[in-house]
Amino acid sequence: MKEAIKTHTAPAAIGPYSQAVRANGFIFISGQISIDPATNQLIEGDAQQQTERVLQNVSNILAAAGSSLAKVVRTTVFLKSMADFPKMNEIYSKYLTEPYPARSTVEAARLPKDVLVEIDVIALA
Repeated sequence: MKEAIKTHTAPAAIGPYSQAVRANGFIFISGQISIDPATNQLIEGDAQQQTERVLQNVSNILAAAGSSLAKVVRTTVFLKSMADFPKMNEIYSKYLTEPYPARSTVEAARLPKDVLVEIDVIALA
């Protein structure tokens, strides 16, 4: 059985997908970009500023699902440029702590709305 998770404290889905889905004891969060849910506007800034907003969105979705960043087991980070890896990693390490989740980081030619960072997450419910 699966259940869609929806919260107004993170950007609304703008297509045929859910912000997150709870299934079999896990929370699967769709890729999050740096949209401020209060204004529905993109936080442009550098990779640090965008990563900060992305992880705030992820944290808000997890809270709505009854989970938290401490329960994250896997992340995928998409970067427009691997040159932004150190900036992203600095902020990432402030939100996700030991034992760190498994992670893949991929350079993507183009991300939604031309952002610098997108992150998706799998966490324990």
